[in-house]
This record gives sequence, C-alpha cells and structure tokens, in this order.
Amino acid sequence: MSQPRDDRQDDLFGPSLETIINLRHPLVRLATEIDWGFLAGRFGSVCRLGPGQPPLPTRLVAGLLILKHMHDLSDEARCDRWVENPYFQYFCGEVVFQHAAPFDRSSLTRWRQRLGEEQIAALLQESLSVAHRTKAIETRDLERVVVDTTVQEKAIAHPTDARLIHRAIEKLVALAKREGIELRQSYLRVAKRAAIMVGRYTHAHQFKRARRELKFLRTRLGRIIRDIRRKIEHDPARQECFGPLLDLYSLHAPEVECIGKGKARAPYEFGCKVSIVTPVTAPKGGQFVLHAKALHGNPYDGHTLGPVIADLEKLTGVAVHRIHGDKGYRGHTYPGRFKVWISGQVRRVTKAIRREMRRRAAVEPVIGHLKDDHRMRRNYLKGRDGDRINAVLAAAGYNFSLLRRWFEELLHVLLWIICPGHSQTRLA
Repeated sequence: MSQPRDDRQDDLFGPSLETIINLRHPLVRLATEIDWGFLAGRFGSVCRLGPGQPPLPTRLVAGLLILKHMHDLSDEARCDRWVENPYFQYFCGEVVFQHAAPFDRSSLTRWRQRLGEEQIAALLQESLSVAHRTKAIETRDLERVVVDTTVQEKAIAHPTDARLIHRAIEKLVALAKREGIELRQSYLRVAKRAAIMVGRYTHAHQFKRARRELKFLRTRLGRIIRDIRRKIEHDPARQECFGPLLDLYSLHAPEVECIGKGKARAPYEFGCKVSIVTPVTAPKGGQFVLHAKALHGNPYDGHTLGPVIADLEKLTGVAVHRIHGDKGYRGHTYPGRFKVWISGQVRRVTKAIRREMRRRAAVEPVIGHLKDDHRMRRNYLKGRDGDRINAVLAAAGYNFSLLRRWFEELLHVLLWIICPGHSQTRLA
C-alpha cells in the first residue's frame, strides 16, 4: 500500500460546493478551524511507501469518523447521509458535489483496524486544540478535573444463565467433535429441551421448576467440561484451544466482563469499564471530555487514577492541579494524593474546593450524552481494540458537536450585533 494522497480538484461541468452551501454554516466554520494537516500526519504514519492503490484521503477518513459519532450514525446511514448532504461532503474535503460515495461501508472498518487507539486519539486531541484556539475552553479548565467511570456495554445478547449454558454446551461439543475428542455423552438433545423449559417455567412464574431445569443444565455442562479436561490433560495444544471457552459471558466476544455498579435498574452490565475526565469548571463552550479510555479487567477505580491522569497530561500538555472523584476512588494509589478530593471529604476543604466538589456531578450528564447521542450505549466494534477505539471516538464526536454549537452561538451573537432586528435568523 502506498501513502494516501488527496488529488480531488474542480470539475468543469460539476457544481462547486461553495456555490451550493452557506459558508456561514457552523459545520463549514468547524471545517476551517480543524488542523487537517496534523490529522493527516498522524493518520498517514500507519501507511508505508510501496506498490498498490493509494488509500482514501486522510481528511475524508477523519471527517467520516467525526461525522459518524457526532450524529450517531451507523456505517450504512453514514454512506447515505454523505451522498445527500453537501455540508458533509465539504467537511470531508470535497470540492465538487459528488453523486456517489468514493468509499463503501467497510472502508472505515479497515481504517479503524489500521489506525488503532493511539492514532485515533488524535481526533480527541484536535477537538480540544480547536476548543482552546476558539476560546471555548481555557487553560485553567484543564487544570481542575473530574474523573469518573462508567460501563460501555457490548452489543451481545444478554447472557442469561440458561442461554449462556446452552450455548456453551453446543460450542464445547462442536469443538470436541472437530478436534476428534470422543465425549462420554453430548447432552445436546436434553440440554435443548431444558433451555426451552427454563423460559417457559419463568414466563409462567413457576420459578421452582425453572431452577430445577437450570440446575440440570449446569450439571450437564460441568460433566462436559470435566470430561474434556480429563482428555486434554497431557495435550498443551488442545489445552490452548479449549482454554478460552471455559469461562466466558459471550462466546463470540470473549473480552466481555460482568460489571456490577450497584444500579437498581441494571445490577449487572456486560462490557468493559471506561474512564471519563471532564473539567470541574464550567467552560464557555460546554462540558468537554478531556480524556476517555477503555479499561479491561474490571480494575478498581482507585488503581486507574494514576495512568488516566498521566495520559491526560500527555494529551493536553497541561499539568493537573486538582482532581475530584466519587467514593469509588477511596484508597487510590495516585502519587500526588494531596491533589485528589473525594466526595464527602471534610479535611483540606476550602470554600473554593467545596464549590468545585458541588460541581463533581456535572460529569454524569456528560456520560449520558456520550451513551445516548454518540454511540457509547452499545459498542458494535469487535474485540478489545474496538472497545478502546469506540470510547475515544464517542468522546471526540461529543466534543465536535459542542464546538459546532459554539460556532452557531457565536454566529447568532454576531448577527444580533450587526442586525438587532434579525436575531432569530435561521441558518441554511
């Protein structure tokens, strides 16, 4: 594969986008403020010189990633909207209106796999850079932060006991047959009937009978697991093959973890933990996300504080002076422990810090917007890399949506100053 190149140019017979769109539109202003050269350098670093067709232009790829998570679009909907919307095309660097997309649904899948979390984090870094250049956020807002964690659920079927056990029996028996292991009994027929009866008895509120069938399923699964372990005991190759299947919540997404956050409506969530950092102050442009990172292994919140703050300072280039967290961070291992304040803390609390502690809960609606409006509610990307990439893209999409609103408000203020009687002018 060769280096990406952008050879898009004017078409003598095609309509120019600048003659179609309103150049005062917030998305046009946002496109002019983004440093596309910085993103091109980061994205182009994963491509090597050599023979082959050049990949898509880096501005097109970066623009598509931003628009997808700004507007909560699937890959299919993004392709359709891009062809219909001239503002989307201008944002991605097109010069002439295109009647067909120069990419397909799987183009960004390959680019996400190629870039990884490290390079995609450039989008989050650039969103904060644009916010700082346009005065939407100040340097002092980066020095005092709130840290919290949430669960990014995976797009899997909810692993109820009966369903998970029945699927485990099916997969283990199929794998044993493929590997040439002869089981004492497969239990496929009776396990299928037991799984069906669990659902029927539960629907009829006959919970004692449902528990009996569930116990039957557990017993048969245990017999199969013990039978397989006996027969692969002295075979390291087969042990490596069967190992990942013996303790899973989802057979097609083995990275899924069961996390309990103490919620009454959702006692257990299946996915991975994500750390979110926002300013404890109230920036002019809104409550930006300063850092987002997926944390696998369900770590204790206090143990994640050190790496998260180190990544944040590397991303922004600003040293953090005050950190506010909830009671889940008690017993943290952060080296600068006198920079950390926990909810309910009494010692070392001045009036200024007490005001900041009251604003700690401002991170909660940010998490809600990330989940409901920017594709963090259910992660459809594959593997642990998909978990990390989706968390960063959701944060970047949220920040760019705040910037778009910030430019729209600035335009309204400018119009009000120039034409007081036309303050309600709508944008095209």
